[in-house]
Amino acid sequence: MREHSRSELQTKLLRRARRIADLEASSSEEASAAPLADVLALLDELQENGLLSEARFVESRVHARAARFGNRRIESELGQHRLAVDAQTAAVLKASEPQRAWAVWERRFGQPPSDAKERQRQTRFLMGRGFGGDAIRQVFQRVGQAADESLDEP
Repeated sequence: MREHSRSELQTKLLRRARRIADLEASSSEEASAAPLADVLALLDELQENGLLSEARFVESRVHARAARFGNRRIESELGQHRLAVDAQTAAVLKASEPQRAWAVWERRFGQPPSDAKERQRQTRFLMGRGFGGDAIRQVFQRVGQAADESLDEP
């Protein structure tokens, strides 16, 4: 089980309620408006009782995605649910993005790019994961430093 955003749960419940209403009643205008009112009332009740929390949803989504994705991807996914990261979480994500990008790069590639074409491929990969330009630049600076250090060792 996982947390759901209000909009996501509304969509799921509304789809199911309309199917049930279509099966039970004729397709009059009252029947199609009734499920929306029922679903909204149910969502309000769930929120009042603490069973539906958008803050918990944001926290769980950030926690689940942070190890594999950059800030842009996380913010985009939350935007699809009409939600945003709070300022404190955004600051933590921003500060940790270079380290997270390095971990993703290291898991995927693990060795410096052999040429410019390979570096572009690795850059596109990190960009596709939602990492920003600064984080990607820091990854390749670190890769360059690691490559220089390995050349210096006998």
